[in-house]
Amino acid sequence: MSEELKNNDNLEVEQHEENTNDEVYEKGFLGKAALFFLELIKIAVLAGITIFVIRYFLFKPFYVKGQSMEPNFYESDYLIIDEITYRFRIPERGEVIVLKSPVSTDYYLKRIIAIPGERIKIENGKVIIYNDTNPKGLILDESYLNGMDTSGSLSLTLGDDQYFVLGDNRGASFDSRRFGAISREDIVGKVWLRGWPLDRISSFDVPQYSI
Repeated sequence: MSEELKNNDNLEVEQHEENTNDEVYEKGFLGKAALFFLELIKIAVLAGITIFVIRYFLFKPFYVKGQSMEPNFYESDYLIIDEITYRFRIPERGEVIVLKSPVSTDYYLKRIIAIPGERIKIENGKVIIYNDTNPKGLILDESYLNGMDTSGSLSLTLGDDQYFVLGDNRGASFDSRRFGAISREDIVGKVWLRGWPLDRISSFDVPQYSI
């Protein structure tokens, strides 16, 4: 009888030890799971902050609406706009930019044609630039227009912080010929990449002008 009790006592001790091990294992597992989910939350928060900074301070996506930049940009093209470059240098002639409309709440996609301090003249379908290098004027060679003329007639001298912008589709663009020169503050950023459609993904170089 006493031997049976002794055996039972041993059994109870062994069972207690097994239960203790189970509790330790369970607590260890829950602790690791909690740390794992905590790390996931940290990663998600950091990713969200990174996306926010990139989206609102470095690069911004835009969809093209309208035909004013054809044949180089088409309706529904998905563009990534570089908002940081112009914080370190001034915009250059030939760069395609997104700007805040000076006459509405819209955003426009246009090309910089004349830069601060220059005089621009449009006549006989041509754009003529006057500056220190070309005081007598030089017709701007715009090969990206595929032979298209620039309609209108004007002569305008730009101030120290002014830019003259035009759409590539000169016959269907609302641009500086209508609303005048824009200021540096109106410029959101320059077009860096076309991300859609897939068969037209490309980055953009500045045209080389002989001016």
